[in-house]
Amino acid sequence: MSSQMYLPGQRWVSQTEAEMGLGIVLENNGRHLTISFPAAGERRTYAVEEAPLTRVIYHPGDSITSIDNLTIIVSETSEQQGCILYSGHDKNGDHHQIPELELDSFIQFSKPQDRLFAGQIDKLSDFQLRYQTLNLQHRLQQSPARGLLGPRVELLPHQLYIASSVAERHAPRVLLADEVGLGKTIEAGLIIHQQLTTGRCQRVLIAVPEALQHQWLVEMLRRFNLPFSLLDEERCQALIESGHDNPFETEQLVLCGLPLITQNETRLQQALSCRWDLLVVDEAHHLQWQEDTPEDEKPNSPYHCIEALAQHAAGLIMLTATPEQLGLESHFARLRLLDPDRYHSLEAFCEEEANYRPLNDLVQAINSGELSGDQLQQLQALVGNERATQWQEHPQKITRELLDRHGTGRVLFRNTRSSVEGFPERKLCEHPLAPPQGYDESQHTELQQRLQPEHLLGDNWTEIDPRVSWLQGWLKENRQRKVLVICAKANTALDLETHLRLRGGARSTAFHEGMTLLERDRAAAYFADDIDGAQVMVCSEIGSEGRNFQFAHHMVLFDLPLNPDLLEQRIGRLDRIGQQHTVNIHVPYYSDSAKATATSTMVRWYHEGINGFEKVCPIGQGIFDRFKAKLLEQLETTNNDQLDALINDTRAYTEQTLAELQAGRNQLLELNSCNPEQAQTLIDAIQSQDDRDQLTDYMTQVFDTYGVDQERHSENASVIHPSDHMHCEHFPGLPREGMTATFDRTQALSREDMQFLTWEHPMVSGCMDMISGSERGNTALCTIKLPPLKPGTLMVETVYQLYCPAPKQFQIQRFFSGACLRLVIDNNQRDLSNIISFDHINKLSERVKLKVGQQLVRQGRDRISAVISHSQKLAEAQQEPLIKEARQQLLDQTQAEIDRLKALAEVNPNIRQEEIEYLQAVQAEQLNYLAQTQLRLDAVRVIVAT
Repeated sequence: MSSQMYLPGQRWVSQTEAEMGLGIVLENNGRHLTISFPAAGERRTYAVEEAPLTRVIYHPGDSITSIDNLTIIVSETSEQQGCILYSGHDKNGDHHQIPELELDSFIQFSKPQDRLFAGQIDKLSDFQLRYQTLNLQHRLQQSPARGLLGPRVELLPHQLYIASSVAERHAPRVLLADEVGLGKTIEAGLIIHQQLTTGRCQRVLIAVPEALQHQWLVEMLRRFNLPFSLLDEERCQALIESGHDNPFETEQLVLCGLPLITQNETRLQQALSCRWDLLVVDEAHHLQWQEDTPEDEKPNSPYHCIEALAQHAAGLIMLTATPEQLGLESHFARLRLLDPDRYHSLEAFCEEEANYRPLNDLVQAINSGELSGDQLQQLQALVGNERATQWQEHPQKITRELLDRHGTGRVLFRNTRSSVEGFPERKLCEHPLAPPQGYDESQHTELQQRLQPEHLLGDNWTEIDPRVSWLQGWLKENRQRKVLVICAKANTALDLETHLRLRGGARSTAFHEGMTLLERDRAAAYFADDIDGAQVMVCSEIGSEGRNFQFAHHMVLFDLPLNPDLLEQRIGRLDRIGQQHTVNIHVPYYSDSAKATATSTMVRWYHEGINGFEKVCPIGQGIFDRFKAKLLEQLETTNNDQLDALINDTRAYTEQTLAELQAGRNQLLELNSCNPEQAQTLIDAIQSQDDRDQLTDYMTQVFDTYGVDQERHSENASVIHPSDHMHCEHFPGLPREGMTATFDRTQALSREDMQFLTWEHPMVSGCMDMISGSERGNTALCTIKLPPLKPGTLMVETVYQLYCPAPKQFQIQRFFSGACLRLVIDNNQRDLSNIISFDHINKLSERVKLKVGQQLVRQGRDRISAVISHSQKLAEAQQEPLIKEARQQLLDQTQAEIDRLKALAEVNPNIRQEEIEYLQAVQAEQLNYLAQTQLRLDAVRVIVAT
């Protein structure tokens, strides 16, 4: 029967809209053809000569279903007036006949062989992209850095080590206590990202002080592509009014201010009624706890609200200032939230902490190479005589063994600036200026007005404020310098930026909370541009939150905050690991020889009292709390003699407290907070996956395949946007307005307005899932010229996957040695898999026109079917060995960790029995799922030798 005979009642399938199912020929007038697609409720009219249709004819052995839901196995076919009559038997052995017209229209050809024989032959490029995607997915699943590849972060050893160590655990419960500036928020984000990526958690609640909500929201989205939903009371009320009983159940990723759950019993109970895989609490040191708190006061205590949530959530991550700041009782209170059974007694905890000092000294002695006789005996008691004799030969191994077995290192991580390299020097540049004529701050009682004198100078303050004229002149003298200016208020920033741009001729931009997120991104991008960008960015206080401007190394503090932690946050925009220059901190302030001004008082107290400009002061807030009353009094009286006394007292207390902290440093803990060798292994793994060219080439193929437009934006950056000829309704991760993206990590760190495309970016991972999860590319046909093969030789290349229907968190696929099983069999049933490689075929293959290919498949259907059947038998023969190998891999990886934790649990009470039991249960389930692994034909390519 000719393929061009379109007769009423025949069943055809659209090559371009296969999802519409089987079509029925309604009319053929010789030039135009009308087809009905009942499954889709659509009609199509085609030109007869150009119709993209394939005739569907079933063969003996095929299973078919009628519109009455009768299913038979075809035994024979006959033709009646151009239509097919199918005869066969149902599952009971009864004989039936089904006319072609009565076939069920709701049919999809998803199996490769079904699509191939239905004439749905894909492009060679689609087949190649599919095979490449399967291998890329498998490579990523096996990467030791999985879950850490996607975030927009610098590759800092201490952060990556902590994230990897914690995120691989079940329901981790840890305290992140790095010193200021070392990136606790990034560490928490890395842990969250890896837990979500690997399927170890699905629902996350982040609770932070209200002032930090915006910073966390932006950090999670910009750095980690995690779209947290911000809940406040107004949003909760709106959700309830729209019909939701519990606002906390409306999203998987929720961010809220601490007061929402610590000051509102209704919201707390709603949060407690939800399942949380991970709870994250920032600024945990502000949660006050006392051992003898009366029972009737506990329900109203913020600490006990968080305690209730901590007991309810499976995992817990707390972020806090340096633990020693607020004493052992406060430190114990935080550890108690992590594991109340382990930390049940403050007295026992204090005794345990005291016992760590000798162990701390022992580790330091091993690392210094000088071990006393008593210390050698101590080491022998801890690790045994045989291991103790190896302390000189393998000091690092012995140290790691001690760290693993003892201390709070499994639940507490703390890195200090003294142990982390890469921070720049800081230099204070004071600019004392005479106050404007007639300026008298003593007439004003509001502290804010004295610390921000522009409020006292009237609407035209920029014309008379000496700080403005100084800044304007300094910028002219340093036109090649990038300068970040930070003010407390948005109005001040706006007025100052306008003056610098219109009166001073500076290339400037503003950055404040009144701007949308997109506007702030554009301002930051303008400031970051090296060639045509702004020289100066004038920020309100929001500029000190969460942004990275380390390409600049000059900062102007136009005013000073009263809070030392806020001062450190401001400086931290430039003082970051990786900063290549000394950070110059310019502070213009009013100076009067007759008496101290409020601004000069703050400069002297910060610089001479706590050395807060040129050094990080980890106890700044504690010092401020101690001297707050005297400092506020001095800011009102402006007495020089009293100021000198205050500064001397502050400096003496600061030096004494820092010395005590240094003497009491738990260096054992610090050593356990970063393992440089393991961290470098992770960095190497990430950098090996950071192959910009490979990812760029892959995504370019994807964009071309699916009709997405990509244009060059600048070096290493592209503009990606939907087109009118896209081949899918929704392209993963691509907004309607498009986006600007870069594949370069360095550029992404300085250009937060650009998306950072990595192998774990939602667009990239979404595309890979779309390709591997659809049928596109699972059939192909080509010709090949290869002298050893006789013309007319038919070969079938089959790609099989070992499919294991296990939950995502078990990551079964990573135990298999390969992504898929590829076989090449010719029509003489010879296995040519090891002779003709995938790349070999791609280089020599020639495309075949679709209609010619469909004809070749029809003519060679029996031979192709026979080769596929033989290929299936060969693949099945390899199935068990591959599963056995995967089982051994699974046992090698999981049993070693279970045995290690069991051994450690005998000497380290921080190993939770719950964690060991979880790993054992997971191992048993993994083995069970592995036993159910099935072989699945994923793709078929027919190759004809010419």
